Amino acid sequence: MTDAFVSRLARMAVTLAIVSVTGFLLLHLAPGDPLAQFALSPGMTATQLGSMRHQMGLDAALPLQYLRWLGALLTGDWGRSFRDHQPVLTIILGHLGATLELAGTAALLAIWTGAAAGLYGAFRQGSRADHLITIASIILLSIPTFWFGLVFISLFSVRLGWLPSGNIHTVGAPFSPADYLKHLILPATVLALASAATWSRYTRNAVADVLGQDFIRTARAKGLSPRKIRSRHVLRNALLPMITLAGLQFPTLLSGALVTETVFTWPGIGRLFLDSLEYRDYPVAMGILMFSAVLATAGSIVTDALYTVADPRLRQARP
Repeated sequence: MTDAFVSRLARMAVTLAIVSVTGFLLLHLAPGDPLAQFALSPGMTATQLGSMRHQMGLDAALPLQYLRWLGALLTGDWGRSFRDHQPVLTIILGHLGATLELAGTAALLAIWTGAAAGLYGAFRQGSRADHLITIASIILLSIPTFWFGLVFISLFSVRLGWLPSGNIHTVGAPFSPADYLKHLILPATVLALASAATWSRYTRNAVADVLGQDFIRTARAKGLSPRKIRSRHVLRNALLPMITLAGLQFPTLLSGALVTETVFTWPGIGRLFLDSLEYRDYPVAMGILMFSAVLATAGSIVTDALYTVADPRLRQARP
């Protein structure tokens, strides 16, 4: 067990190293200059721009810039933003709460609706409802998230006026839970759509696979009621693949939040990442990239550990 855990950590370190090198190169080789915003300031001279470039470390060779950044990161220094000179980690944590609230709500909606639809289709295989659920899932997976966002804004905000079109609260109004929930409904629903379709298809296939096993036919031959068969045998065995999906879906929701937060002007790390790319704020962009990569790889390790706990056969197979 210890050797397996160490092996997972080693793979995680290699993955993070590859992500850091690739992300750093892509960001710095992309067109644009972080000093472009300062160059437009009245009275800014070339000498002053050169001094700022030196202070930011942008005048060094790219490999040296990467080694400096990596060395600081390994000591806990995430750097400072080029825009406002605030610590990168402070900026990320200041926006993380909004993203977690959005992604967490979307995850609950996706699991509740998607798993329920998948179970309904699996227990009624070949029925009209099963076919309709399959078609709906394919449609939800095929249409981009931003399209749903624009349609929802046009329908529920512009035409019907039921819900706000963006932001996390009404500007200029005192905070209230009701106002916050009204702003949360549309982005959480849009973010949950594709995930719910994935849960539906995954749950349906997992349950259908278990229903075709020999031990299910044996349980039916023994005269067990359908309710006991479903609760004791079907759902328990179908739960194992769901653990894997749960571990993979949360990083997917975080990446999907980038588009959703942009469409609904939700002040999370997805919106922050796009803003940092627009202003060539390399420290913030790299901080968000590495933060997301750590969450994704850590989620994979936790999922593997939970799978081992849930399936005794894996514990017996490992030394």
